[in-house]
Amino acid sequence: MALLSSTFMLKVFCTIICLSIGIYAYFKFVLYTYWRKKGMPYLEPCVPVGNFLNVVRKKCHIGEIFSYGYEKLKYNKVFGMYTFHKPCLVVADPDLIRNVLTKEFTSFHDRGVYCNEKVDPLSGNLFFLPGKKWKTLRSKLSPAITPGKMKLMFGCLKDRGIDLENFLKDKARKPKIVEMQEIFARFTTDIIMTTVFGVDCNTLHDADSEYRYWGKQVFEAHNIKNAVGFFAPQILDFFSIPFNDVGVQKFFMTVFQETVNYRLNNNIKSQDFLDLIIQLMNKGYVNGDDGESIQKSSGFETSSTTAAHCLYELAIHHDIQEEVRQEIFSQLGEKGDLTYDSLNEMPYLQKVVCETLRKYPPVSLLNRVCTKDIQFLNTDIKISKGIDIVIPVLGIHRDPDIYPDPMKFDPERFNEKNTVSRHPYTFLPFGEGPRICIGMRFGLAQVKVAIISALRNCRVSLGPNTQVPLPIDPEKMAYTSKFGIHLKMELL
Repeated sequence: MALLSSTFMLKVFCTIICLSIGIYAYFKFVLYTYWRKKGMPYLEPCVPVGNFLNVVRKKCHIGEIFSYGYEKLKYNKVFGMYTFHKPCLVVADPDLIRNVLTKEFTSFHDRGVYCNEKVDPLSGNLFFLPGKKWKTLRSKLSPAITPGKMKLMFGCLKDRGIDLENFLKDKARKPKIVEMQEIFARFTTDIIMTTVFGVDCNTLHDADSEYRYWGKQVFEAHNIKNAVGFFAPQILDFFSIPFNDVGVQKFFMTVFQETVNYRLNNNIKSQDFLDLIIQLMNKGYVNGDDGESIQKSSGFETSSTTAAHCLYELAIHHDIQEEVRQEIFSQLGEKGDLTYDSLNEMPYLQKVVCETLRKYPPVSLLNRVCTKDIQFLNTDIKISKGIDIVIPVLGIHRDPDIYPDPMKFDPERFNEKNTVSRHPYTFLPFGEGPRICIGMRFGLAQVKVAIISALRNCRVSLGPNTQVPLPIDPEKMAYTSKFGIHLKMELL
């Protein structure tokens, strides 16, 4: 009996060894020969994760992987990498990036990421949706993000800014070390819950709020799942695994439905996004603003990260901080009322925010999938249908050939002269083309209000244990600090 058992175990062991060798050989000599056979320069992969070894080992942010590839091979217009089992084409040339995002958009209109509305209803959003579904939803939502609509909703944003200003002023009465990344996250949570869900949750003063808890869960660290959802979504689809946490789905869908029902039953109108969404649900469209063009805009998730990174750089560079503060005082005085127009009349603050987005792009890469065979105009570069495309935003933003001394924080990179002299597709914090982030304008407004609220009464400097440079969290989807951003707040 013991002999039979040993023989069986030996057979199982040999089978596993043979399977492992077979799988390794298939990856190494079949899957991972794609770019070599095409004569394309590529980054050498590792079986079975391709170029994602350090992502899987939690040693490197996914954006840094593509930034590394860009540093090595950027003098090629395009080059190859491997995301798990799949070949991936990285586009390094700004003119070809423009082709992918804009000129040849019909061949690259999908992101190729996870989207399964039956298993995961929250995945049915503008960022994830493919093809006709994306186009239909985008056209219906665009009238809700015009400058006119933004002005109407700015009152809510301003009120939350006043709350933040008073909160930080209270923290600074006795010079104190404050973790700004968390505070700004609570600030943006309050804004979104108010404008989108119609709920006054006050998480700024209640860190244990259930709204903040579930808001954190939306972006909870799952680096391997993030990578699979973006570059191998078929795996999640095959096993019917949702990309978003089931509890997150249930909580936000319940809050949304209850608030909508309450407003409809009580005929409540409000100047916020939710009112426009109800309009869309009832009529199938949102009323536009007369004589007003619909511009491209974007979302809110990256706002708190950008505001925290911005304040971190201002804490290092006191001269830049003082210039921002002087512009704020020049526009608003000590007690002046912040308006949507005055917010957009602070050119130096705009440059500071743009430089923050360059150095710390929250979305560190842009991904597309080729939806039909194509050859780029005036090149011999052919791309087959189904190939993943990546634009390495982090690498481009930190390219010394484009931005000299790229780790230096210099807002003057974004003065008119320097901006005009650069290729427009070398600054891509929100993407470009038809799929540019629809909430861009609202997101920028949140960042600026957060910075104004922090600097109007306070001076910020680095905390004693705040690291320079900041270590980046390899497990987060957004490009963000690993240990938070701890700054010293002092009243002026």
